[in-house]
Amino acid sequence: MIQLEAPFTEEKIRALKQGDEVEITGVIFTGRDAAHKYLHEGGALPAGMSLQNKIVYHCGPVVVKDGQGNWKVVAAGPTTSIREEPYQGDIIKQFGLRAVIGKGGMGERTLAACKEFGCVYLHAVGGAAQVLSTHIQKVKNVYFMEEFGSPEAMWELEIVKFPALVTMDSHGNSLHREILATSTNVFNQLVN
Repeated sequence: MIQLEAPFTEEKIRALKQGDEVEITGVIFTGRDAAHKYLHEGGALPAGMSLQNKIVYHCGPVVVKDGQGNWKVVAAGPTTSIREEPYQGDIIKQFGLRAVIGKGGMGERTLAACKEFGCVYLHAVGGAAQVLSTHIQKVKNVYFMEEFGSPEAMWELEIVKFPALVTMDSHGNSLHREILATSTNVFNQLVN
């Protein structure tokens, strides 16, 4: 298990290979369809917010206020990443992302951006939203709450030892592409 801790530098990210298991510690931001579309279309980040050398998690967390009025994440499972394929490569380039967390993988445009700009795609376990939320230590901030609503807002989260698997690395390797090729080959053998 590789301990991937902030700061998330290009050197640390390029050292990761497809198949590496990581535990992430540092600050990440959630981002789903509304945020990706907004940023892709030229929308600006709020003052003081930066995605440079950061991680975006494809997640619409369930967040509630505790007895003291502080935000608490009670569920934080990954959402399907391929929906962000039209936007992700450009966002990696424009904002200097170092990693994207999600489920299901992404396509060739994102893979090419990962290779060119030093980014990885990390697969988080689907169906384990409550377990994954235990790795979130603190909600540091929330952006675009009024514009997009809670699930689509960009939540700034402090995480500790968040588990994930590198399935697309910064060297052009994609476990998702390999599985698709193998599955297609097996399928063709069965039907022919």
